[in-house]
Amino acid sequence: MLGTYDCYISIGSNIGDKEANIKAAVNQLAASDKIQLISVSSLYRTPPWGNTEQPFFLNGALLVRTSLKPHDLLSLCQDIERGLGRVRHEHWGPRTIDLDLLYIEGIKVRLPELVIPHPYMLERSFVLVPLQEIAPELMINGRGISEYLDILSDRDEIVKVSNTGPVFFV
Repeated sequence: MLGTYDCYISIGSNIGDKEANIKAAVNQLAASDKIQLISVSSLYRTPPWGNTEQPFFLNGALLVRTSLKPHDLLSLCQDIERGLGRVRHEHWGPRTIDLDLLYIEGIKVRLPELVIPHPYMLERSFVLVPLQEIAPELMINGRGISEYLDILSDRDEIVKVSNTGPVFFV
C-alpha cells in the first residue's frame, strides 16, 4: 500500500478550445476526493511531436498528491480524457486532452498500459519545460531536469503563452 504520494502529470490539448480543455481536465482531477492539486505550470505553445502534421499544442504540467494506486490514477485520467472527447484512433495524433503520468518518486511501474517513469518524458521539451517550472529541483536518474533540457534541440520551440494559478482553475 502506497498511502499518499506525489505524482507529476503532463497535460496537453491541440483540438478545439485548448485552454478550456486543459482547465476542464484539471478541475475534474481536483474535484476527486482522492486528489489534491499541489501545483500547476504555466501553459506553453508547443509544436506537435511524432506526427507533425497537426495543429500546435498547449502543454503544461501538474503536481498532484493522491491516495489512488498508480493504475487507478491512470484510469481516472483516462476517464477524464474520454469525458472530454478524447478518441484514441491515431498514435501521437491530435487530441482534445492528454493526461500522462510522468513520475512518482521511488515508484517504478512496468505494465503494458502504464510505465512510470514515463518512457519518453526525458526526450520531450514540451514535457520538461513545464515540469521544470513546477519542480526545478526534481532529480530523475540522478540528473536535474535542466541537464536533460540542455541536450534537447527543440527547447527554443516551447513558448510560454499564459501563466496559470488559482484563478485559472475555478
